[in-house]
Amino acid sequence: MKLTTPRFDKAQVLVIGDVMLDRYWHGGTSRISPEAPVPVVKVNQVEDRPGGAGNVALNIAALGGGASIVSVVGNDEAADALQKRLQAAGIHTDFQVSSDKPTITKLRVISQHQQLIRADFEEAFTAEDSLDFIAKAEKLVPLMGAVILSDYAKGTLQNTEALIQICRKHKVPVLVDPKGTDFSRYKGATLLTPNWNEFTAIVGACNSEQEIVAKGSALMRELELQALLVTRGEHGMSLLRPGQPELHLPARAREVFDVTGAGDTVISVLAASLAAGEPLPQSVALANIAASIVVAKLGTAVVSAPELRRAVQSEQGSGRGVVTEEQLLIALADARAIGEKIVFTNGCFDIIHAGHVGYLADTRNLGDRLILAINSDASVKRLKGEGRPINTVDRRMAVLAGLEAVDWVLYYDDDTPERLLDIIKPDVLVKGGDYTEDQVVGHEIVRAYGGDVQVLSFFDNCSTTAIVEKIQQDAKKN
Repeated sequence: MKLTTPRFDKAQVLVIGDVMLDRYWHGGTSRISPEAPVPVVKVNQVEDRPGGAGNVALNIAALGGGASIVSVVGNDEAADALQKRLQAAGIHTDFQVSSDKPTITKLRVISQHQQLIRADFEEAFTAEDSLDFIAKAEKLVPLMGAVILSDYAKGTLQNTEALIQICRKHKVPVLVDPKGTDFSRYKGATLLTPNWNEFTAIVGACNSEQEIVAKGSALMRELELQALLVTRGEHGMSLLRPGQPELHLPARAREVFDVTGAGDTVISVLAASLAAGEPLPQSVALANIAASIVVAKLGTAVVSAPELRRAVQSEQGSGRGVVTEEQLLIALADARAIGEKIVFTNGCFDIIHAGHVGYLADTRNLGDRLILAINSDASVKRLKGEGRPINTVDRRMAVLAGLEAVDWVLYYDDDTPERLLDIIKPDVLVKGGDYTEDQVVGHEIVRAYGGDVQVLSFFDNCSTTAIVEKIQQDAKKN
């Protein structure tokens, strides 16, 4: 599965749910209060960030997508601060104002990158506070490529069933970040994104991958979902779809600094990617990469399109080129985790010519990743005789690794690649030349585990041996 950054500027996403203001007071601490055994913070910076559904909308806008938000706020200064920051990011806001409840605000006091205290200002919203949501949704949903229901259990989402039905009527995918222990209210959604604790609170303890799949599949049937994405912290995330193989993606974060808002980033990148026309597996893989970026940031944060693009480019290039067997196995585990199809071919590849280039390009088209295993110098000598190879193994690998079609190059000392095939277990084994499939070395190994064997012709009838013979003949003439 090759990843590219989608055209997020083509994506329109509507976020409906609990918006809140994340307020940060930053300052230094040098003494203890004489009034109580608590540190005194000299506040020198006040920072306001939209949180909850607001952070989801900000993530979409940061990617370059079009974001709209429908929510409930109070008639207060916090609502003004929220509106100002969201609109400054180009987000269309459509707020219903509660006359008797405050805008949800979470105040955090930070000193030396440590949170000392959090104070919450909130009262649960009721059905009366979101009476206009259905009318707002009917107006906006047909214009959208995806809809997110961002539920923080603050009472904003009172009638999720009706909102989901509106989305289904207009054939717009609706993604839900759920809360609580009653998921029946999300019945009919396109996809749910519970975290591990939320998932196990609903389905019970899961002690194996098989149990996750079984219980997740039962939940999808019960709720009539098209997909379920379970985010599992340091264990990555698992995508389940009815009738399709599960997709497990490993966590990619190198350093976790703050997990605040990571779930917002996952669902926003997922929705924006779908709205931009990306298939679901690719969208999930992009969300997984985005999550690894945001957890390395402090507080409620977003991932920008350039950040995601650089990370995708890094992931795509990660481990490519000349590798050892150990490095290759690590790279393969990562590739298979996102469902990539592995193709394997081998040979001496002594003098690289047009036949090799065409053959490798055709071979690469049979899957997502191409492994090229070449014979060592000693192995080539045993197979081809004295005077071969013309180019040493390090030079051959350097040239081959520079070809666009080749993902990984390694060498082997054996006369055949059978030991490597036993270890690597590629999905497709390819050989070039005048063979039948049953004559390809290692075909029994690959077919035994259900792999495929293919024979391709060399391009332009080129061969290294013919080139060497011509050089030798020309040398004799001179």
